[in-house]
Amino acid sequence: MKKEELLQSYEATFHTAGQDVFFSPGRINVIGEHTDYNGGRVFPCAISLGTFAAYGPRDDDEVHLASLNMDGKVVSFKLDDDQPETDDDKQWANYFKGMLVYLKQAGHQIDHGFNLLVHGNLPYGAGLSSSASIEMLMGEVLKEEFNLTIDQVDLVKLGQKTENDFVGLNSGIMDQFAVGMGKKDNAIFLDCNTLEYKYMPLELGDYEIVIMSTNKKHSLAGSAYNERVAQCQEAVKRLQQKLDIQTLGELDAETFDEYSYLINDDVLLRRARHAVFENERTVKATEAMQAGDLAKLGRLINASHVSLHFDYEVSGMELDTLAEAAWQQPGVLGARMIGGGFAGSAIAIVKKDQAENLKEQVGKIYEAKVGYAASFYDAEIVDGPHKL
Repeated sequence: MKKEELLQSYEATFHTAGQDVFFSPGRINVIGEHTDYNGGRVFPCAISLGTFAAYGPRDDDEVHLASLNMDGKVVSFKLDDDQPETDDDKQWANYFKGMLVYLKQAGHQIDHGFNLLVHGNLPYGAGLSSSASIEMLMGEVLKEEFNLTIDQVDLVKLGQKTENDFVGLNSGIMDQFAVGMGKKDNAIFLDCNTLEYKYMPLELGDYEIVIMSTNKKHSLAGSAYNERVAQCQEAVKRLQQKLDIQTLGELDAETFDEYSYLINDDVLLRRARHAVFENERTVKATEAMQAGDLAKLGRLINASHVSLHFDYEVSGMELDTLAEAAWQQPGVLGARMIGGGFAGSAIAIVKKDQAENLKEQVGKIYEAKVGYAASFYDAEIVDGPHKL
């Protein structure tokens, strides 16, 4: 959406002129899925699909939020209201409200109300992290408009706190970090245990990343996501009988293998094995990319999907169909589901001159098997949240 269009919609919604327009990206994760809350490594990047907001100050203590994705319905609350919205049609506002509440709790001065009109072009429920996009958008708006002095990594942490404590999803920090710290043409190699990170140019040569959306709606807060977190925590507890560890991300495959007898449970063993092996795959994948071995990067991406399917059991028929159909297409190095799973999206790394063929062929296979169409998007890697 163009800046002028959003400002026109702002004026139509709030009957006053808007002041500034902001953008916050979504994210994809090249590899390293369900490793963030397990203290492992991830390799995400910010993408050109995301969330826009038009901002204008108010001279009272009220916040009025409206979303063009939600029929422009206005949700309003007072600056000192720190309780989550519980009405079904207002819950989307909690991602904004949580950031406001926690910034104020951290001692930052937000001394007047404001209007905010938002519009996202991330496909709804596509697993491209619309929630982190919104949290980091709100963080950027408040930081800029109220001249807050807060380190960007601290803002990212408040985004995760909003997701965990205000919204109620026990996610790791990857999504907010990928969005909040995004850098054009780079992916972020992040250790979620230490928050050490480095930018690495996403150099794919003749290849590009295509996002494949299942178009099946999902809500992670209502899915088995929190159950997976709990299963991994239980596996750690059992391993702690003999090992001095806090997370599965601290283990290499060899140590995990030697001590796996402590877990001694079919399901917990598979969940933990995914977390440990996926962490190792992520390290190997970044090394392969730096060495220019894109074929190996592709194989590791495929292996990630297999592990998410069989060991972690978070893929489902739609995501498996997309990944497996992509594997069969010419010019495809690798494909896998991304995000929390159960629905959402997958990515494929495909030769640029075969990208349209991939979309056409995978689209046909998907529609024939699933009964409705998938959607395809080309991913541009962009900077994090900013004022336009």
